[in-house]
Amino acid sequence: MKCDKKNMLLYAVTDRAWVGKQTLCEQVEAALKGGCTCVQLREKELSDADFFEEAVKIHEICKHYGVPFIVNDNVDIAVKCHAEGIHVGQDDMKASCVRERVGDDMIIGVSAHTVEEAETDEEKATVEEAVEAVKNGADYLGAGAVFGSSTKQNAGAMKKETLRSICEAVDIPVVAIGGINGKNLKELSHTGIDGVALVSAIFAADDIENTCRALRNLKGEEGNAKWK
Repeated sequence: MKCDKKNMLLYAVTDRAWVGKQTLCEQVEAALKGGCTCVQLREKELSDADFFEEAVKIHEICKHYGVPFIVNDNVDIAVKCHAEGIHVGQDDMKASCVRERVGDDMIIGVSAHTVEEAETDEEKATVEEAVEAVKNGADYLGAGAVFGSSTKQNAGAMKKETLRSICEAVDIPVVAIGGINGKNLKELSHTGIDGVALVSAIFAADDIENTCRALRNLKGEEGNAKWK
């Protein structure tokens, strides 16, 4: 399935660690009201039954706002709740294997992370991994961690030059992820990315709706959908 680049502009990745006064569903709706263009449900601790129940609820909210709903890692849940997409790490499952399970209509996102090689080979190896994901059928790439990561402690920071090289090497949308917030977001200008994926910058905010609105304003009016 072709992934519309405009849906990658402001990509929200949920994190239950920040659930407090609001439920996760309420947090997601606030993000959508503020202008988020895609939502990924990321759950590492819930049982499959609870994960599915939550996925159905959040999917309904996303459908109301006309925004794609992506499930992280759990292919069975993504298929069962008829999500618009599934996001996997290359270490978890090849996109070609995912495609066999989900069919032609579901968006497949794949993580492109820094490959730890000798310093002179690091960028080349990382770009080659990204290109391989595209060959295996990825519809978009999540590239990072560009500023480190609070959700993946062992994620090495991706150099801006590497991020730019990935964008130049592939013909599908590239979304930057990892430690991105309103203060550093503009540092990603001129890298060629199509959007940014944010976790704590959205879900740890006191006012999620207005935070997302401010993040959209940093980019400019809707339709200016390239971070170049």
